Amino acid sequence: MCGIIGIYQKNKKAESASRLAILGLFAAQHRGQESCGIAYFDGEKLQLIKQMGLVKEVFNEEVLTKIPSHVAIGHVRYPTQGSSNIGNAQPHLLNNLSGPMFALASNGDIVNYKELREDLEAKDVFFESQNDGELILKYIAYFHEKQGLSIVDSIKKLMKHFQGSYSSVMLVKDELYAFRDPYGNRPFILGELNDETYVFASESCCIDIIRAQFKKEVSPCEIIHVNATGMESIQLNPDEFRSRKHSAHCVFELIYFSRPDSVVYDNAVYAFREKLGKKLAEKEDIISDVVIPVPDSSNFIALGYAKELGLDFNFGLIRNHYVGRTFIAPEQTIRDENVVQKFNPLPGYLEGKIVTLIDDSIVRGTTLQKIVKMVRSHGAKEVHVRIGSPMVKYPCFYGIDTPTYEELIANQKTVEDIAGYLKADSLRYLTIDELKSVVQDQNNFCFACFNGEYPIGLKK
Repeated sequence: MCGIIGIYQKNKKAESASRLAILGLFAAQHRGQESCGIAYFDGEKLQLIKQMGLVKEVFNEEVLTKIPSHVAIGHVRYPTQGSSNIGNAQPHLLNNLSGPMFALASNGDIVNYKELREDLEAKDVFFESQNDGELILKYIAYFHEKQGLSIVDSIKKLMKHFQGSYSSVMLVKDELYAFRDPYGNRPFILGELNDETYVFASESCCIDIIRAQFKKEVSPCEIIHVNATGMESIQLNPDEFRSRKHSAHCVFELIYFSRPDSVVYDNAVYAFREKLGKKLAEKEDIISDVVIPVPDSSNFIALGYAKELGLDFNFGLIRNHYVGRTFIAPEQTIRDENVVQKFNPLPGYLEGKIVTLIDDSIVRGTTLQKIVKMVRSHGAKEVHVRIGSPMVKYPCFYGIDTPTYEELIANQKTVEDIAGYLKADSLRYLTIDELKSVVQDQNNFCFACFNGEYPIGLKK
């Protein structure tokens, strides 16, 4: 899971595309906190700025004054393919004999990465990273420059052979391309600002922050080309490129990853999470003194749960927003340290109370175990844990950092065993059927992390 942004200003004298891209990346920061970068056209050639760190750390005012452009793309990274280093940061830039020609930023994960990379390496294509974004870029560039295909035909060829998830923005000199995999696995939004600027982003909150208007979701198998003459959409038939008739939107985007103020897959995220909470409350037999979310992704789940049962809702845990999201930290030791730094209970508030603690999911279980301990240490009489999703039993191969079965606590333990591990008085999840009852058009969603039914394929 990463965040991408693409900006194209119709007026070539405009110079704010890079600034707008960076502003969009601020809104996408929750999608990746390891590295960030932008690529832009400076009037003569493509330029690249990328570093390890947060957007606010990399792009200060001094940097912003030096990057005027009418077209730019940007990326915030959360590592799934490739280790944590600057070489795997995006965007990726590719030179040809005349200088920098291509730049690309992508969100997703390629299932058959190894096979495709080896095929290009056999054709003397050199790689500088272990990142699938570079593979996408060099695949397109190879068939464009070496085989004489147009950019659009090169992307079509990619769609035929690449298995996995990708929402991508690409610069070819001062022209912008946006394209999405045949399954539409990761969200991808198109917006427009004052009829003068096209905006592509991972979530609608990224276009809201620059006051652009939401136009549509980029469709699965859609290629959009923007240049000085305007915008052209090439809509391919997804059924020609995929093994099933339906899309495979990631339901975990709605449960956890996306910001609550975003619209994703035509769902208002906050409203979807409230529905999860209401569904979770339907079978409740424990009446607690207070309902507390694990902030922030669980806030609206807990609110919906409390509303449905008529229980008190409160923020018993205060989150330090200067500590990143613990789930997407690249190493377990960092995740453990972040929990202590990130949450602090309200002084005296939990004393003697029966607490229902709401979380969106349990992946590894280590974070929630420490939170339950924290709530108990501040005087809670009982702690009942409720989870707004089913048991995560299977790894994701499409852009989420759950690479092994052994890391997933629900794959190794029963509900009762997990409750014991958490030291919770009780534990209950949503069932898969309950989750599906909340999802509109459920046939177009991927539930593989819950049921092991992989719609796209598995890593080789």
